[in-house]
Amino acid sequence: MKTPARATLAILVAPALLLTACGSGGDPATSKASANANAKGQPDVNGDGKVVIGVLSVGDTHDNGYFQSFVDDANTIARSNGWEVRILDKIQVSDAKNQALNLCRQRVDLIAIGSGDLGSALEAAPSPTCNDTHWYLNGGAGQIKQTKYFNQSLDDVNQTLYTAGYAAGLELKERGATKAGFITGPEEDWAKQAVKAFTAGAKKVVPNVEVLSTFSGSFDDAAKNVEAFNAQKAKDIKVVYPYLGGATDAVTKKANEAGIPALSSGTDRCQDKTVAYEISVVFSPGAFFAAALQRFQKGDLKMGEGSRYIIGRDPVPTVKFCNPKDDQAEQIQKLMTDIGSEAFDVDKAVDG
Repeated sequence: MKTPARATLAILVAPALLLTACGSGGDPATSKASANANAKGQPDVNGDGKVVIGVLSVGDTHDNGYFQSFVDDANTIARSNGWEVRILDKIQVSDAKNQALNLCRQRVDLIAIGSGDLGSALEAAPSPTCNDTHWYLNGGAGQIKQTKYFNQSLDDVNQTLYTAGYAAGLELKERGATKAGFITGPEEDWAKQAVKAFTAGAKKVVPNVEVLSTFSGSFDDAAKNVEAFNAQKAKDIKVVYPYLGGATDAVTKKANEAGIPALSSGTDRCQDKTVAYEISVVFSPGAFFAAALQRFQKGDLKMGEGSRYIIGRDPVPTVKFCNPKDDQAEQIQKLMTDIGSEAFDVDKAVDG
């Protein structure tokens, strides 16, 4: 999906997120610094007469997908309010704390961390240098323990990836096929859990499915990930999930050439005119961040709290067929509704 469309998604979806997201609690205490900042009021936390948002991203914020959505949506809301956004991307995990301290020295009002990979940046939060700074984390599955220093959004990898796998299974069933490909970057625990959940979802539809998984070591290296796709194509996969960052479109273009349907990774790409996606798996961090920024604007972004987003209950995350066949749309919607209402125990389905 092109940039303006993703930005529009943030504005449309954020109010609904605010209405339906559930507070996860966490440490109810707030630091002295946070209390002082709240007293001064948001969004001008440090009281210098301007609002500056600092963004830290481990990935490429021009990847046409997951990482870019985080800054696109922030820029849209910031521009509409006359705020400034300072973006640091491709941050090394080992340098996260130092980069966060640098932003604090620039007197930003809010530091937004794009993913849990950079959770070590939060080690800077107790520093006197960051006394007048608020913090937001796109927490994903919650690998970063909640503390009094930051606010975070949370979603559930089992919910989203099981549903994505179920959708892939429906596509395989439509094609009379049994083999799917899953390509992602480093072999981290959360990535292995994503493969596990995706496989469980696909098996629900196609019990004898075989999911070929490849950990390329990089979310952004197009050559490595295209090589992984070519290896899987040679083994006759009939659907592929490039669960990637900057290399997502490169793999999908090759899948398009081979006539193999692909799933998007994070954003709604159904209307994209340059790359064709069969299924959009939407867990855009920008949509969650947009909700947080709207709360920040109202002075209601509380440190020490988190908001959890549930598939089938909130607007995002969600999974959709771009051009559904037969009853595919109805089946995927029913699954998400059952997960959201807890009629279906997705954690039990994935982890036993």
